[in-house]
Amino acid sequence: MTTPSHPRLASLKAAARTAGGEAFAVSRLLLAGKAALAAAIAWYLAPYVPFAHDEYSYYAPLGVLVSMYPTIADSAKAGLQALGGLAIGIAIGLAGLWIVSGPSPRIIGVAIVVAAGVAVGGIRALGTGRDWIAIAALFVLLLGANDAGGFSVSYLVTMAFGVLIGVAVNLALVPPLYLRRASTRLSQLRDAVSDRLEMLATSVAAGEPADSAGQRYLGEILDAVSADVREAARSRKAHPLARRRRGIEAENDRRLRALENTVRQTIELGDGIDGLPLTPDAAPLRAELAEAVRATARAVARPLGDPATAATVEDAEKALARVVATVPADGDGRISPWTRTAVDLSRIIEASRPFS
Repeated sequence: MTTPSHPRLASLKAAARTAGGEAFAVSRLLLAGKAALAAAIAWYLAPYVPFAHDEYSYYAPLGVLVSMYPTIADSAKAGLQALGGLAIGIAIGLAGLWIVSGPSPRIIGVAIVVAAGVAVGGIRALGTGRDWIAIAALFVLLLGANDAGGFSVSYLVTMAFGVLIGVAVNLALVPPLYLRRASTRLSQLRDAVSDRLEMLATSVAAGEPADSAGQRYLGEILDAVSADVREAARSRKAHPLARRRRGIEAENDRRLRALENTVRQTIELGDGIDGLPLTPDAAPLRAELAEAVRATARAVARPLGDPATAATVEDAEKALARVVATVPADGDGRISPWTRTAVDLSRIIEASRPFS
């Protein structure tokens, strides 16, 4: 006889599987390979960079790392922001060197440049460059004391060279375009919503409350898929095939808006189920509502472009109409739980209509 796994152990196993899937995804391995190649190229060519001392060649691979992002637009943006932060940090470091060139001890200079770098790093407009200000200032103060000008120029120019190599490699070798992946993720979200509706139908029929874990999961997967769709949209910027894929991006945007509405109403539907009456005379109406929820789940589950979608949506509308015809009138002026669930279902069905 096998003993059930401890909940925490099961959670750790699930987290490990998720982490493994993220680390060894094809897109991540491709990004790692391009980063490795770009770092090697930058390291090899760094001694030939004008205005830079070859003993600081190790900053070139670092420039690759700060610019290697999943999309070309993000790579260029992060690289430019990092260089901006470096320039500000170098200026602060040079000011710190001027301070300690007098009678002030070096420990005072360290405190000043770190404090100034962290303070200026609070400017959100600097983006990822914020993280480099204090680091660059400290490096200039501690490593550039003997040759402040040569170190500062080499630091900035060599990092800029690495950023250039990183962006170039990311653009030249299988430039990332995640529109198809975003479409797949939207289909996964659609299936998750459909499964959730099936579970809610079972809860309605059995007179049981909707589980809160399922409600949270639906919100979490919506957040994850929304982030993937936004990343896919960014991947079109500066991409050589962007114009050919414009229709896919527009389609993804429409699907995301529809699914956002569907998820929101499905969560509200789950919350409303807990308020439905459990009296014996409510059982027939619960059965009708459960069938309407199942019909809605089938409408949601239809893939994009399925010719049967319109008929499935119509079936869901008919099932909901039977519920509405049976729901008692709201005599006291307040909206009953039955009416709320019917409204939620009607909005889900409306969002499931095929795109024209």
